Amino acid sequence: MFETILYETQGGVATVTFNRPKAFNAFNMKMHEEAIQAMDQAVSDREVRCIVLKGSGKGFSSGADLSVSREFGAEADYGKILQETYNPLLMRMVEADKPIVAALHGPAFGAGLSVALACDFRIASDNASLSMAFVNIGLVPDAGATFFLPRIVGYSRALELAMTGRKLDAEEAYTMGLVNRVVPAEELDAAVEEYARQLAQAPTGALAGMKRNFLKSFENDLPTLLEAEAREQTVCGRSGDHREGVAAFFEKRLPTFKGR
Repeated sequence: MFETILYETQGGVATVTFNRPKAFNAFNMKMHEEAIQAMDQAVSDREVRCIVLKGSGKGFSSGADLSVSREFGAEADYGKILQETYNPLLMRMVEADKPIVAALHGPAFGAGLSVALACDFRIASDNASLSMAFVNIGLVPDAGATFFLPRIVGYSRALELAMTGRKLDAEEAYTMGLVNRVVPAEELDAAVEEYARQLAQAPTGALAGMKRNFLKSFENDLPTLLEAEAREQTVCGRSGDHREGVAAFFEKRLPTFKGR
């Protein structure tokens, strides 16, 4: 049903694969449209409890397709284009009540890295390379990078990465906290599958509440967050997953969460 991405579900995990390998999975208008559709599909599917984003071919994504940008000409309104493409995709990702894992191999450059930063977790192969490459074409970081990057690595380091556009290998990205884990390239698929499977078997409602509260923590004071915690805890406390977790604790067994 898609031309520029692959979509599959298995074991409670939806995998969305950017599939323009000849262009290093650069985003054109069609891939924007289909990525948004795929995200909507994964979020609305009650059987899906975790989402994985990955790229086909030799890399995750090289960012925007510059050949498309040239077609717009010198008078292109890039801001309007962002409002119709990356921005709705990023908001769907942030507002998704399911964890999102990025599987990074090869280049994740420019807006490709921005999309990865909007995921909740990033697992990188040892051949991954990351760059805020916008400065190389005279642009500012977009697709949410200005929000996510300083929250992950801090203000000064984020500004350095943006202003220099320098390329990071997987180990340096891990040291900075840009990725959660680095694995050998041949083990990436298996590592991501296991990571996503564990998240898909967790209490889905609790994970959603955690995601909402942690995102709020950067912009709110302690009393506001205490109230947010209380609201989320009321909902989680009435869930079947909470009852199952308590029962499993007293029965000395592993819980089987249903995401309900």
